[in-house]
Amino acid sequence: MISRKVSCAPEPSLVSNSSPALQLIAPDVKLGKGVRCFGFVNLYGCEIGDEVKIGTFVEIQKGAKIGNRCKISSHSFICEGVTLEDEVFVGHGVTFTNDRYPRSTDGEGRLQTEADWQCVPTLVKRGASIGSGATLLCGITIGERAIVGAGSVVTKDVPAGTIVAGNPARVIRRVPGQPQKTSDVVDGSLV
Repeated sequence: MISRKVSCAPEPSLVSNSSPALQLIAPDVKLGKGVRCFGFVNLYGCEIGDEVKIGTFVEIQKGAKIGNRCKISSHSFICEGVTLEDEVFVGHGVTFTNDRYPRSTDGEGRLQTEADWQCVPTLVKRGASIGSGATLLCGITIGERAIVGAGSVVTKDVPAGTIVAGNPARVIRRVPGQPQKTSDVVDGSLV
């Protein structure tokens, strides 16, 4: 990966599909080769792998890590502490969280600072797909090749090769063609 400085001229590492003036890419962002960003993206302090496609109105915060060949659709929010492994699909309007007990102020009524909360990491494993409008609470792992249905609220780990949906998200079935492992147990039953 290489670092990219904010510039009005596109660099070889970034194939832009909009005016660079409509993108905010901070100098501390590490961009891989062949990254495509569309208009109104906001990237700072994050790492973006090779051949990643980032849609319009996407924000990726510091400390987030995006693997190679991921696709992040428009209006999605990827916060600090989120790691997407290679080949992850993120649908439109997906929201990740990183704080289990969010508050604007501390016990004395002062605005909280970074020292007042703990960032809780989330991991999305290789080849997983997150449907549009899903919300993923922090501290979970989405397994390899798993699918999260559109509009789901994910509060617990999702086993590899499963499809989850609903609020809260529950296992619906296995992804067709995915091998079943005896370790894939959810709520006491094999999925």
